[in-house]
Amino acid sequence: MMTTLAFVGLGAMGDPMAAHLARHARDHGHRVLVWNRTAAKADAHAQTHGTQSVPLTEIAAADVIFTCLPTSAEVDEIMTALRDRLRPGAVWVDCTSGHPDAAARQADDLNRAGVTFLDAPVSGGTAGAQAGRLTVMVGGDPDALDRVRPHLAFAGKVVHVGGTGAGFSVKAVNNALLGVTLWATGEGLAILGRAGVNLGAALDVINASSGRSNASENLIPQRVLTREFPATFALGLLAKDAGIAVDLTQSVQGSAPVLAQVADLLRGAQRVVGDAEDHTAALKLIESMNDTVLK
Repeated sequence: MMTTLAFVGLGAMGDPMAAHLARHARDHGHRVLVWNRTAAKADAHAQTHGTQSVPLTEIAAADVIFTCLPTSAEVDEIMTALRDRLRPGAVWVDCTSGHPDAAARQADDLNRAGVTFLDAPVSGGTAGAQAGRLTVMVGGDPDALDRVRPHLAFAGKVVHVGGTGAGFSVKAVNNALLGVTLWATGEGLAILGRAGVNLGAALDVINASSGRSNASENLIPQRVLTREFPATFALGLLAKDAGIAVDLTQSVQGSAPVLAQVADLLRGAQRVVGDAEDHTAALKLIESMNDTVLK
């Protein structure tokens, strides 16, 4: 039986994710509808990948709706536009790095329309999206996940992490930890640079020792020391996710002062360096603070 899939949001992540969805659909006799706020992107996706570019209202006809948008606020706008048209029994899979509080509210709203909501943010960056090897962390009904799992063609790993909002929670903490390791490694290298140490050699040691991380092994050597800072994951989005982790800490009455401090630093870097700059460009603020350049 043909299943109608829909994908909303064809940004740097969504475009290749929807392309994998289209290849899966062709192999299994399904169809894929796409919509983007900039209609030309949806039209181009349809021409390139064989999806069908449609008006937003037609997205409501899908059996499974994927959204991949900047924040939960944009998802709210789409849900408001579609809520009264949705098919009972459909599943809404939100791959946005959203807010856990929004997930609970959105799930309740959709449930009244007979639609199941899964918060399913992804990790792996644009490279992972292009390769179809993203990690998907899913919150919500495990039976609904089982129904849509065959359609997660953009995933290399899918993990059910708990109830509604758990996916967004894990994603926020994961990205806050990215911020922590990126910022701490940048500080350490700035101090070593001021001390006259060759930073490439220092990273060789760190990456063979206990201080290593993705930031030291990949992000800083490939993006910072080269001075390339390729625009993949925006600094503003990392700052947003770290802020969600702080909100989560407060909601559970926890204590996470390091996460809170780094969230503040990332927000400051966002304002100084630029919202749309690659997240690794946050280290430019550390460079300014230490009057040095990491290279």
